[in-house]
Amino acid sequence: MPVIELTDSTSPELAPYLKLTETQLRNRLHPEHSLFIAESPKVIRVALEAGHRPASLLCESRHITGDAADIIARIGNDIPIYTGPRELLASMTGYTLTRGVLCAMHRPEAPGPETIFARAHRIAVIDSVTDTTNIGAIFRSAAALGIDAIALTPTTCDPLNRRSVRVSMGSVFLVPWTWISSDMHEIRSLGFKLAAMALTDRSIGIDSPELAAEPRLAIVLGTEGDGLSHQAIANADFVVKILMAHGVDSLNVAAASAVAFWQLRKP
Repeated sequence: MPVIELTDSTSPELAPYLKLTETQLRNRLHPEHSLFIAESPKVIRVALEAGHRPASLLCESRHITGDAADIIARIGNDIPIYTGPRELLASMTGYTLTRGVLCAMHRPEAPGPETIFARAHRIAVIDSVTDTTNIGAIFRSAAALGIDAIALTPTTCDPLNRRSVRVSMGSVFLVPWTWISSDMHEIRSLGFKLAAMALTDRSIGIDSPELAAEPRLAIVLGTEGDGLSHQAIANADFVVKILMAHGVDSLNVAAASAVAFWQLRKP
């Protein structure tokens, strides 16, 4: 295995970890070279298990025969491993590495909606959610609570953002996802009814039997501050509210997603 001892941060091979922004990592002009970063041994293992291909590994020296030993054995002899003492890596990255291990991975091409939704019964549509922590939390709930796939509108942040991946604990690798247009016509064309999570005069309770009876349901979740747009609500087949107490009118989108996924799961 090619182990490369680090002495400073000038090596161009370290750019994905130290210098490149999330936009630069995505490399839209040359998608074949785009990357994402997975942090911590647990998250890296989930990514490898899901079939993602590593480009390089960055870890503390002690983890080569410690927490990263099984990962190194799995990625083979051609993947470079950059290493150094804890203090050096912390000074280079600006923070102590999460469990001492980072992995740069090749970004996969997102499949088309017809591919991942063909056999789905319950999907989530994330519309204009821009907080990376919320994205990670929504994916984690989706994986845990039986959502078959996730669709994201163009104004939603990238699920493979470093923080989203970390917050999801690798769940972004467990639930199939893809990008769709803002009008969500791809979802309708595949036979899904849209259930918009919003508080309006025509909202029905999330425990309504008609929702559970739907064979194919898309749960639409809106942005953190303003919620779903008027257009998204108007285009929905159902507008759905979570009944709450003590005068509370709304939940954080990540918390609301967990409630919705549990209540509206396929029987």
